[in-house]
Amino acid sequence: MSATPTPTAPQSDDTEEKVNLNPRQQLRRVIQGDLSSVRVILGLVLIAVIFQVQESRFLSAENLTNLMLQITTIGLISVGIVYVLLLGEIDLSVGAVSGLGGAVMVVLNVKHGWNPYLAIAAAIAVGAAIGCVQGFLFSKFAVPSFVVPLAGLLTWQGALLQVLGKTGSLNVTDSKITGLANIFYSHTTGWIIAIVCIVAYGLVLAIGFRRRVAAGLGDRNPAPQIVRFVLVAAITIGAVYVFNESRGVPLAVLILLGFVIGMEYVVQKTTFGRHVFAVGGNDEAARRAGIRVNGVRVAVFTIAGSMAAIGGIMAASRLFAVNQNSGGNELLLLAIAGPVIAGTSLFGGRGSVWTALLGALVIGSISNGMDLLGLASPIKYMVTGGVLLLAVLVDAVAKQQRQTRGRA
Repeated sequence: MSATPTPTAPQSDDTEEKVNLNPRQQLRRVIQGDLSSVRVILGLVLIAVIFQVQESRFLSAENLTNLMLQITTIGLISVGIVYVLLLGEIDLSVGAVSGLGGAVMVVLNVKHGWNPYLAIAAAIAVGAAIGCVQGFLFSKFAVPSFVVPLAGLLTWQGALLQVLGKTGSLNVTDSKITGLANIFYSHTTGWIIAIVCIVAYGLVLAIGFRRRVAAGLGDRNPAPQIVRFVLVAAITIGAVYVFNESRGVPLAVLILLGFVIGMEYVVQKTTFGRHVFAVGGNDEAARRAGIRVNGVRVAVFTIAGSMAAIGGIMAASRLFAVNQNSGGNELLLLAIAGPVIAGTSLFGGRGSVWTALLGALVIGSISNGMDLLGLASPIKYMVTGGVLLLAVLVDAVAKQQRQTRGRA
């Protein structure tokens, strides 16, 4: 009797190894995608230097705060896209779903007088239902994954126009909705939030380190955890300082970080997350191992639809309105491009939810910098497309390198 295949194990971008690697080996790992977050951070530093030299306002506290607000919508949508990419699939409808989600919320609240929280819940439910239906059709009838969402792209754009009606545009006036993207906490509250986050992260690291040591699964040297803690603490303190120099810590950024951290925990630490990686790595092996492959696919597309609607809600909150162009323009491209640029593989089974945030930062920084320089739209589109193409090429080369390394 043959042994049951073991599903592919989750692969993080920054896999820890017990061996010490020399600088040349570390560089090779960066190129191959094993340390893609390092590659992205270096890219962000380069982008910042280039635009700061050209325009001194780029690194100002006001502009950096605006940048973080601008990437909130893209980042939230990208969180769901990461899950789809981990399956090796694509969802081309998330832009239209985000616009429809925002429109449903605003119409229910403005035209029908719904409580804002009920309107928000209804919008998310619509996004989840759309994702569930698309995931079911894709899984049940074995239709190529891009076909169903492509049809959805057109369908949900039409639904957006139908929901908005003849007005074509609606302004958001409820403070509970507009506050999602326009509330800024005081300096004192910002520092309290920073301290709580740093202490919580330190406790998570300490508890995880003790458990690994007790189970004999890790090195007893705490230095890597200490370095990680210091880096996160420094980034947190620096971010709060910058925000306080402007208008204070934005609620929108906390919402984005909350979803990124929560969804990263799900994909890395839960059985469902391991199943997502397994299906993305080898769906046939996952099926033979007893994983309900179709169920995982439906759940993932449901998550993508929900996150798209949440992104649309945040966009409506930030812009104080929804209209016929909500969820359109380059939003779909940017939401997909961000995670790929930051290291989530288009081929499935490899990536991290953190790439949603890092990728949004890269895309947002380039767009923001070009806006400050007053570059024309054609140039902006060509530059963004070039960055995406470069990221895809790097991903393809990294996959080839890993395959070569695996055969060696």
